[in-house]
Amino acid sequence: MQRANGLIVGVDTGGTFTDVTLLDSATGEVWTGKAPSTPDDPSVGFKNAIESVLRSGRAGATVDRVLHGTTIATNLILENKTAPAALLTNAGFRYVLEIGRNDVPRGSSLFSWVKPRRPVLPQHIFEIAGRIGPQGDEVEPLDETAVRHAATQIRAAGIHAVAIVFLHCYANAAHEQRAAAILQAEYPEATVSLSSDVLPVFREYERSMTTILNVAVKPVVEAYVSRLEARLAELQIAAPLLLMKSSGGVTSTRAARRAPVETALSGPAAGTIGAAFVGAAAGFRDVIGIDIGGTSADVSLCQNAEPSLTMRGRIGDWPLGLPVVDIRTIGAGGGSIARVSTSGALTVGPESAGAQPGPVCYGRGGTEPTVTDAHLVLGHLPPYLLGGAFALDADAARRAIATRIAEPLGMDLMEAARGILAIVNHHMVGAVRLVSVERGHDPRDFALLPFGGAGPLHGGDLAHLLGMTTVLVPPSPGVLSALGLLISNLKAEFSRTLQLPGGRLDLDKVGTTYAALDRQARDWLDQEQVPAAARRVSWSAALRYRNQGFELHVPWAGTVVDAAASAATIRGFHELHERLYTFAQPDTPVEVVTLRVEAAGVFPPPPQPELPERGDIRDAISGHVDMSLPEGMTQAPVYDRSLLGAGAILPGPAVIAQFDSTTLLLPSQSAHIHRLGSLIVRDTTG
Repeated sequence: MQRANGLIVGVDTGGTFTDVTLLDSATGEVWTGKAPSTPDDPSVGFKNAIESVLRSGRAGATVDRVLHGTTIATNLILENKTAPAALLTNAGFRYVLEIGRNDVPRGSSLFSWVKPRRPVLPQHIFEIAGRIGPQGDEVEPLDETAVRHAATQIRAAGIHAVAIVFLHCYANAAHEQRAAAILQAEYPEATVSLSSDVLPVFREYERSMTTILNVAVKPVVEAYVSRLEARLAELQIAAPLLLMKSSGGVTSTRAARRAPVETALSGPAAGTIGAAFVGAAAGFRDVIGIDIGGTSADVSLCQNAEPSLTMRGRIGDWPLGLPVVDIRTIGAGGGSIARVSTSGALTVGPESAGAQPGPVCYGRGGTEPTVTDAHLVLGHLPPYLLGGAFALDADAARRAIATRIAEPLGMDLMEAARGILAIVNHHMVGAVRLVSVERGHDPRDFALLPFGGAGPLHGGDLAHLLGMTTVLVPPSPGVLSALGLLISNLKAEFSRTLQLPGGRLDLDKVGTTYAALDRQARDWLDQEQVPAAARRVSWSAALRYRNQGFELHVPWAGTVVDAAASAATIRGFHELHERLYTFAQPDTPVEVVTLRVEAAGVFPPPPQPELPERGDIRDAISGHVDMSLPEGMTQAPVYDRSLLGAGAILPGPAVIAQFDSTTLLLPSQSAHIHRLGSLIVRDTTG
């Protein structure tokens, strides 16, 4: 946790490329690179990416820290490739997963939605007699004979992953712990997860699902982590490996092996951390980030340089009861396919051309026009990508849009291309409103931070549609997630539901529970060898009005439990409720439901070198494009971003090209080069 003197490496594994960022912590110099991802064994792409930036005399022995964002747990869940699992639960709760919740997922048809197949079938769920009460008292002893019988049946079925989820185990984990001891004595080869370890909070469906997902991905994630450590050894890197969590912090491989489900959604979370960091460095602490790749767009909100968290995250069809960065993902990216439906409507996405065959202009056999093809036809892209290493076929893109979109709709070619972009931009606007307006935030109070390979092409239009006045394009938009890894802090969360009879606020019980959680947090900091100066511990609570069916999470006022702190926390709850729902009920009793303690080990921030000032911006012009605007055609300059210095001002329309992304400046916009390398884009029309 001390200030590193060597190199820090961040590796973000995506579906097509594995991005890597290398930081020299002494000088602040940054190198970026990409290597093809290797789906059959992602650790190979991980190693290749690191090798690509360790050349030129940089040795593995000089690496102080390696951070990694991976979607391996997410992909296992989304693709239904998790290990077969069994569940031990209370008698009478065999169908807890089948019943689930009575809500239909947002965006699904109320009449045609079909409940998906559960990850554990009822025949692999074993009911065990015994009961713990909500206050932690034993109501009925555990039926140990039933546990032994279940272990025999599970072993006979060849199932190695077992989740144990008993009611009210957050108040007393004795039954779960005893069942685990019996199970492992009878079936030593089994991998076991307890809900009291993974998610000690109430709501049995969410707790059961999270615990099942954890144990179902555990064997694969454990093996993957071991392969990563072996790859680092091959590179002669002895530095610790830290994995990104969905909550926006990193964790040790020891903790990731114990609770691998915490690493789901780690890639998007790293991008959000990077957006918060870049925004704050440029003077914008409130930003809305949108990461647009080839297939999807991930939208997140950061306020006061902190990502927004939610306790209602999801992975595909399943709830994830752990704290996760509040990210909304939609099927809208550079590879989204445009089609004319049978009813004559123009649709864009969510189906994507992906990397293979990719957009038509890639020349890899694609025949259906995509968002990237529309950008190229309109002159928003130079005729190449990757710094000139990858040529684009503009004629093929024109033919595809003309024959498949413009002619069937009786439109002009340029109108059809603009229509494609208008539709995909409105899809993205809807996602932005979900993380802003639906959370009580006005997007006009934020700067828009587009990143990913395609993000800066859409930033200007999205800002206009949302009424946002500032677009902030990071120095390396295409690898911002890898940068986010470099500046992420070590983090762990400890929660416990506190059921107080009648909703009364028992300060003694609240204080006792917080003290226990705080001890857990500080024990974790000791285990991770975090020095005192780098430690941060914060408390929060989930509160609700009496008889309300949901909670809001608010910071606890300080780290002391007394009447003043509880009153200040409850006032914060009323204020948040009013901001979200336009009303509060100060005369209604407030219930404390779940208490939470977050522990963090804060890494020293890396130095940030300033860009040198350079002369005439005309020296950075690498060419021109014929750009189609609603009012007609114009020639727009293409700037090489690497040749632009601090303080430069670029008028639109223009294209700003770099290795990992391309930025489009609209005619009404101008870009100012910040001293730390970001583009600050503002509207010049007032």
